[in-house]
Amino acid sequence: MSGGLIFHDGGGGGGGAVARCARCGAEAAGPCARCHAPVCGDCCVLTEGGARVWAICLACEDHGGRSLRRGWATVLGWIALPIAALAALVALLEWLHR
Repeated sequence: MSGGLIFHDGGGGGGGAVARCARCGAEAAGPCARCHAPVCGDCCVLTEGGARVWAICLACEDHGGRSLRRGWATVLGWIALPIAALAALVALLEWLHR
């Protein structure tokens, strides 16, 4: 049930529904930054290498670690590669024009 909130009504106290951790069932502190599953403080680790600190569930940490460097490299690649390709095209057209 990855990415889905698990609600529990809290026992009739009128406090409303409480999101439960997808891993252990404890009260969730917030969503995982990668898969968005609700996690408690015991079932997550904090990210490294970003401007803000994010919580990552233990399953996502096992798959990709806690670093956000790969995500930032992807974003920069989506920006830098098209610009480099356009610069190469302009240089080629300039060379052919001479």
